Amino acid sequence: MSETDAMTRRRQRTVSWVVALSTIALVFDGYDLVVYGTVLPTLLADPTQLGAITPGQAGALGSYALVGVLVGALAAGSLGDWIGRRRIMLINLAWFSIGMGATALTQNVTAFGVGRFLTGIGVGALVATVGALVAEFAPPGRRNRLNAIVYSGVPAGGVLAALLSLVLADAVGWRGLFWIGALPIVLVLPLAVVKLPESPKWLASRGRAEQARVLAERTGIALSAEPEAPAGTTRVGFPALATRSLAWPTLLLGTMSFAGLLLTYGLNTWLPQIMADNGYGKSYSLTFLLVLNLGAIVGGLFASLWADRAGAKRVVATTFVLAACTLALLPLRLPLGALLLAVAVAGIGTIGTQVLVYGLVSNYYPTRARAAGVAWCAGFGRLGGIVGPVVGGVLVGAGLGGTTAFYLFAAVALTAAVVTALVPRSQHAGEELPEVAPTAGTPRPA
Repeated sequence: MSETDAMTRRRQRTVSWVVALSTIALVFDGYDLVVYGTVLPTLLADPTQLGAITPGQAGALGSYALVGVLVGALAAGSLGDWIGRRRIMLINLAWFSIGMGATALTQNVTAFGVGRFLTGIGVGALVATVGALVAEFAPPGRRNRLNAIVYSGVPAGGVLAALLSLVLADAVGWRGLFWIGALPIVLVLPLAVVKLPESPKWLASRGRAEQARVLAERTGIALSAEPEAPAGTTRVGFPALATRSLAWPTLLLGTMSFAGLLLTYGLNTWLPQIMADNGYGKSYSLTFLLVLNLGAIVGGLFASLWADRAGAKRVVATTFVLAACTLALLPLRLPLGALLLAVAVAGIGTIGTQVLVYGLVSNYYPTRARAAGVAWCAGFGRLGGIVGPVVGGVLVGAGLGGTTAFYLFAAVALTAAVVTALVPRSQHAGEELPEVAPTAGTPRPA
């Protein structure tokens, strides 16, 4: 076997492990996102679980985890470009699992809210880190596709939560469903310790050229000859986002993520309850949630293939418009088959679009600012995730139901499409440059 073939095999093996572990981590993120929506009708109907909960309180409880996500994402962005991607991943796989287990043990609304907040910190750090990690391991021409696979773990986790709720809720109760969310600490973390490497490109960006070269040879990952930053702009992490060339696109990308996550969390939290209020039984309501997330997975993966050819920005703008159209159709009392199709397409335009947004963001920034850029979009975006459940709770509590909520969500999606069109072309990400295969004994530029 030639050295080139050996390097190719090492790279394929490394990328497979990085993608697999990152995807599994985000499956549990998606599980956490949707499992609250699946148990919400039970918590609202049965005050013996945590005490009496109003729709407004339920919306607030749904947002506590998102406040934690904001904190976790910003913390990961502050640290990820300094201490590396691997450490952040390992720490927060454990953190997330402990938070889910603690939430399962709570006995009142206050403790439940605290548990949701602590869980959210781990979720936010994971979401903010995997995008940077995958972008630095993925080969050219496959970055949007691999990012879509990884971030499709979020809607896949939503599907898992909906299925397990349908099958196991009566047997294990809502606490058992939360205990399932604690499994990464025993199923994923040990494997990640052994199989998840640090990013050679991150090592090189930190001036650790020899370590980067050695790790590049061991993993088969080529190092990009990333361009020198303009004079005076060699900042690392969040300070780099404030430079003239990155500040405006960072604001736009954050706004896109805000809209995408407002739609994602608003629909995942309140779709079952809205459909139940419209006369559909519990099983139908959970089926809508399942179809929403399945549509996001399948449609998001196909859209990512298009994004690798046409560019992620164009595809994201198109799918936001698709979301606006289908969300406006949902209140029209369509026949069941047409309604399920509309919900699936809405999943593509909302949750699936957010998957594409992460891919766009991950590949937009230079290595020195990538974790901060992804963290900013994940963190600021979660403010939208906080707003979505609260708005849904206020509308449901006021008796306005799904019609107003769906029209409001459609307006948000249309606005996001306009914002997406304003994002300038990236002039900074070195991933668009030819990659240089590692050669033994040859140092690489930092």
